[in-house]
Amino acid sequence: MKGLQLLLELLLVASTLGTQGQRQVYFREEFEDGDGWKKRWVESKHQPDYGKFQLAAGKFYGDKEKDKGLQTSEDAKFYALSARFTPFSNVNETLVVQFSVKHEQGIDCGGGYVKLFPATLNQEDMHSESKYYIMFGPDICGFGNNEVKIIFHHQEKYHVNNRTIKCKINKDTHLYTLILRPNATYEVKIDNELVISGELEDDWDFLPPRKIKDPYARKPRKWDERPQIEDPEDKKPEDWEDFEFIPDPEAKKPDDWNEAMDGEWEEPLIPNLKYKGQWKPRIIDNPNYQGEWVHPEIDNPKYKPDPTICHYYNISVLGLDLWQVKSGSIFDNFLLTNDEEFAEEVGNNTWGLRKDREKQWREVYEEIQKKKQAEEAKKKREKEKEREDDIWGLDEEDTEEDLEEEQGNDGQMQEDGAARAFRKNEL
Repeated sequence: MKGLQLLLELLLVASTLGTQGQRQVYFREEFEDGDGWKKRWVESKHQPDYGKFQLAAGKFYGDKEKDKGLQTSEDAKFYALSARFTPFSNVNETLVVQFSVKHEQGIDCGGGYVKLFPATLNQEDMHSESKYYIMFGPDICGFGNNEVKIIFHHQEKYHVNNRTIKCKINKDTHLYTLILRPNATYEVKIDNELVISGELEDDWDFLPPRKIKDPYARKPRKWDERPQIEDPEDKKPEDWEDFEFIPDPEAKKPDDWNEAMDGEWEEPLIPNLKYKGQWKPRIIDNPNYQGEWVHPEIDNPKYKPDPTICHYYNISVLGLDLWQVKSGSIFDNFLLTNDEEFAEEVGNNTWGLRKDREKQWREVYEEIQKKKQAEEAKKKREKEKEREDDIWGLDEEDTEEDLEEEQGNDGQMQEDGAARAFRKNEL
């Protein structure tokens, strides 16, 4: 048995080494075969009222056929759809997660991210609580809350990125790329441009901090953190007047003042003409300034390096597990690979080739919509004016003479005016 186990381990190592350095495309989906996607993607039946995806290029696009992707089609719905592929591991391998999304509806609150699941996932029962390895992509809800979320599963907990990554919130298609490297570093690109990079340990709270404040260190009592002080040698001038009011020297105690009845007499106060304000010593640089005291740090005894951070086995399902208030987002150009350069090339040959044309078409579309809305608003105003004229019994050919003739004498005018006012109020 031991010999068989050793053989299996050697085969596994050989298989892993055999794939290192070679381009691997684990999953790629660009929806080039029409309704064929329905055979590859599975709708969850966990709840009966999930929103439906449809294949569409949207209202504006670079290429009507090539820009078709999975579009959310129902407002205020949860969505749960996934595709399975041959299981793989990113141990000792770079992992690139890439896809494009277009929020042409002007999304107000909803997700635009993907999730990677283990092979154990039951796709027909996928839901928001299903265990996943990685969540990556834009998450938007309300003004200012537009971020790229990256959540990793590690040691039975989910860890979200602690550095803010702003996402794109306009109506164009954007390409999102996450790169995880075997040396525990990462990069995020938007539209094939680097927006953030770093070390996984630094930007996620996977582990206790490497350093902590020395619990036995205390700031010395005589430590001086004051950058400036009052000049101890500065003295107030002898003639300095710092009383704003003084007793009136010309005031006399009234002859009839009765201290038993009126109390002790005091001179009334008058403004001090020599008053210079409250005196304060001048401020000088502190010659004993030692700077802000920094608490010394020591190695954290609870910290232990973990080389398995973001190492996943049996990655086998990519899913769209979303909530959207306003539907219309289109997901396309999915790619999972170990080749960073290949991912960039694929992005440039898909999203990159069509982005400018899509933007031009969007601008034309929005201009058409703007003119259409202006025309509709104009027609609405004209109808309201016609309706008002009908209420008052007027038309463009009415003249002042016609009105006077219709109204007759003063009494009739008052009666007709009251009737018109009543009709207008009723309507």
